[in-house]
Amino acid sequence: MALAYRRTPTPGLLLGLVITLAAVLVYSGYITVRIHGLRQLQTDLADRNRKDSLQLVRIQNDLNSLGLAMRDMLDSEEPYPLTAWSSQLERIRADLQDGLRLEDKLAVGSRTPEQRQYLTASLSQFWDAVERMFVLAREGKEKEARAQIRLSLQARQAALSTAVARLLVQNSESEEAAATRTREIYDRVEREAYIFLAAILSAILFTGLYQIRSNRQLFGQLRDLSQQRSELAQTLISMQESTLLHISRELHDEFGQILTAMGSMLGRAGKHAPEGSQLRGDLQEVAEVAQSALDKVRSLSQALHPVMLEESGLESTLDWYIPVVERQTGIVISYKKSGTPFPLDGNAGVHIYRILQEALNNVARHSGAREAWVRLNFERASIQMEVEDHGKGMSEQSARKGIGLVAMRERAELLGGRIEFLSPQAGGTLVRLRVPLAS
Repeated sequence: MALAYRRTPTPGLLLGLVITLAAVLVYSGYITVRIHGLRQLQTDLADRNRKDSLQLVRIQNDLNSLGLAMRDMLDSEEPYPLTAWSSQLERIRADLQDGLRLEDKLAVGSRTPEQRQYLTASLSQFWDAVERMFVLAREGKEKEARAQIRLSLQARQAALSTAVARLLVQNSESEEAAATRTREIYDRVEREAYIFLAAILSAILFTGLYQIRSNRQLFGQLRDLSQQRSELAQTLISMQESTLLHISRELHDEFGQILTAMGSMLGRAGKHAPEGSQLRGDLQEVAEVAQSALDKVRSLSQALHPVMLEESGLESTLDWYIPVVERQTGIVISYKKSGTPFPLDGNAGVHIYRILQEALNNVARHSGAREAWVRLNFERASIQMEVEDHGKGMSEQSARKGIGLVAMRERAELLGGRIEFLSPQAGGTLVRLRVPLAS
C-alpha cells in the first residue's frame, strides 16, 4: 500500500518560532526602555529628592541650633558675654555652608533660580548681621547687640526656617508625584506583561497543537513504514534462507553426487591399473582430491543451511555446530544447556541458529577473545540464548550501524522476541536473545 506523504511541518514551526522570538525581542526592548525610564525617574527625582531633603533637614537643624543659641544669648542670667558664643556660631556657620553647598548640587533642576538665590542671600545677610552684632559686643555695647538679636537676627532666623520648611514640603510633594508616576509605570508594565504573556501562551498553544497534529501524522507514517520494513525484512530473510537452502541442497545433492561418482569411478579405474604403476598412483591421488572436494562441499552445504535443523532440531544442530566453530577459529567455547528442551518451529530454529552464527562470527572477527560462553536455557514460556565474551566489546556506533547486528535484530523481531547487546562486568560483549514460546 502506497503512503501519501505530507510536506514536512518544519517551515511552519520555524515561522512560528521566528515570530515568537521576534515578539519576545521587541517586548524585551520595550520593557528595557520602560525600566530605564523608571530607573532614571527614581534616580533623578526620588533618590535626589530624598538626599536633598536630608540636607534640608540638616540645614533646618542648624537653624534651630542658631535659634537656641540666640535665646541663650538673650538670657540675662547667663554669666558669659556675647562674644563667648562666637566659636559656637562659627561651627554652626561652617556646617550650614557645607549643607547648603551639598543641597545646592542636589537641588539642580528642582529649584527655581529665585529660590536658590533667596536662600543664599538670606543666609549671607544673616551672617552679616551676626558680624555686626559681635562688633557691637566687642565694643562693650551689650545692650545694643542684644537688641539687634531680638529685632534682626531672630526674625532672619525664623524667615530662613520658614523657607527651608517650604522646600521640605516641596520635596515631599515632588516625591509623592514621583511615586505616583512610578506606580503608573508599574501598573502599565504589569498590564502589558499580562497581555504579552497571554499572546505568547496562545502562540505556544497553537504551535503545540500544530506540532501534535503533525507528529501524529508523522508517527502514523512511521508506523506504516515500520510495518512495511518489517514485512520487507521478513521477505528478504525468507528469500535469503530459501536461496541458501536451495544452494545447500544443490551442493549436497548434485555436486556431492557428482564427486561421489567421480571417486567411485576413479577407484574402479585404479583397480584395473597395474600394481605399482604411475597411472595407479595418479588415479589414487585424483581420488583423494575428489574426496577432499566432496568433504568441502558437504561442509559448505552445512554452513549455508544445516540439514540437521530440519532433521534433528536446534539442540542437536548446536551440539554439532559449536565444536565446528572451535576447530575453525581456535576459540574455546563453553556450551551449557538448561531446562527441558522442546521442539521449535523450523523457521524459529533457523533464526536462532543464524543469530548464534553471527554472534560467534563477531567474537572471532572483532573481539580478540580466545574464550566464549554459549548458554541455552529452555524456560516454561520462552527460550533464552546468551553468547558472552570478554574481548574488546563493541562501541555504541558499531552497535547501531553493524549490518550483522541489524540482521540479528530483524530476526529477533520476526520471532516476536527481544535481543540485547550488553557489556558484562568483566568487559566484552553479552548478546542475550529471548524468544517467547508462542512465537
